[in-house]
Amino acid sequence: MVFCYLLLEYLLHVQTWIFSLRVLVFVMLSDLLYKGYGQQPPVHFHQQFVNMNCDLSCDLSCGIEEIIPGLGTAFRLIAPYAGKVEVQYLHDYAAVTAGTGVIANAYSGYNPIISFSGVIGSTYISLGTDLVFDVTAKTFNRIDAGLSLRFPSLVASLTLNDKLDNLRASWYHTVNPLTQTVVAAEVKHSFSISDTTITLGTQQAIFASTLVKARVNTKGKVGALIQQQFFQKLSLSIAGEVDFRPNPLSLIPKIGLTIALKP
Repeated sequence: MVFCYLLLEYLLHVQTWIFSLRVLVFVMLSDLLYKGYGQQPPVHFHQQFVNMNCDLSCDLSCGIEEIIPGLGTAFRLIAPYAGKVEVQYLHDYAAVTAGTGVIANAYSGYNPIISFSGVIGSTYISLGTDLVFDVTAKTFNRIDAGLSLRFPSLVASLTLNDKLDNLRASWYHTVNPLTQTVVAAEVKHSFSISDTTITLGTQQAIFASTLVKARVNTKGKVGALIQQQFFQKLSLSIAGEVDFRPNPLSLIPKIGLTIALKP
């Protein structure tokens, strides 16, 4: 049996601002280790065929910069998981985002949420937090905090994620900008289960419009993807992942397809 993941991304923007902590501070590391590998949101469309399971979601983002100086807006829809509208303020040494939206609940449809994120710092060092509050459940869905150091060819970060349960130390290094050769590493420790995972990743442009990525972690998961860009507007990524842990079901390969359109 083969598991197939399909993620459609449509990004419509006028110099869109996305200032949540995870995007602004750690976008390069997240792109290398996670983006395009077929991860689905917790709630997604599912279709089962004779010998294949297919998961599907759609990610739509758009935004407008400079409604007034320093102030912009952004909208994001991850169907069928969540939708959110944000107001974003940018200063030379700080960025603040506040928003509201809905998030899928397996038992009661959709719950309203309120979000806030903020980053302070300079080009070289930043400190930030990211909060999401579920109004119906009266609990925080997300409590993240982090510190990052950024230099021309090196990014390092230390973050607390998943309601401060997971500590992540990350490192990203640009080896050759001309060939987009990059290496990255992440160490993740869970306090609740006392477990540590190390993930290593790399990427290389084999042609001007073709990018290859690979990653491996200490849990025995190995993944790779190839990304092809067409006309600077459309990109197609095909990814695969195999879990080599001693479990017959874990050896079933997962294949992911991501289509991204940027008009």
